[in-house]
Amino acid sequence: MLTLALGVVVLPVAGVVGAQPDDPRRARPQANDRFVFAGGNGKGRVITSADVAPVGPPLTAFPMDPATRVVRDESRLNQVLLVRFHPNDLAGDTRARAAEGIVAYSAICTHTGCDSWDWQPASSTIKCPCHFSEFDLKDGARVLNGPATRRLPALPLKIVDGVPVAAGGFVGRPGFDTGGG
Repeated sequence: MLTLALGVVVLPVAGVVGAQPDDPRRARPQANDRFVFAGGNGKGRVITSADVAPVGPPLTAFPMDPATRVVRDESRLNQVLLVRFHPNDLAGDTRARAAEGIVAYSAICTHTGCDSWDWQPASSTIKCPCHFSEFDLKDGARVLNGPATRRLPALPLKIVDGVPVAAGGFVGRPGFDTGGG
């Protein structure tokens, strides 16, 4: 009699100890998520509208489920940039996704995935210091210069009790194009 033995190999999720594929900390931003500071002295504190300075450098944030208070910080693709402009300075589609002039975008460059940004105050744009792609946050994070070929994905917002809140998920796929260059 021939007996066949089947072995099952369980591999851990790469890079995240104890995280499961359905871990809510890895889930993309959801409607009604609040935002918390991603770093600095205020790390983990809920961002209010007053925290987002007019035409100032973007704040880097992570979404947080308001019911469970779980911060969705186990994937860098969940990093969000928040910046405020005068609503009249925003292009039509951008204005429709903004709340009190605050816009939100993925904080991951669509070229090769860098997550560090240089604020360009004269033009109110951001530039990726890795390969110098520049994005117009007033016009849907349109690519102005550089090797990136895709806009930063936008995140629609609303204001609830003085707090910016996700009004839906990302418009576009967060992350970068393979092959970068």
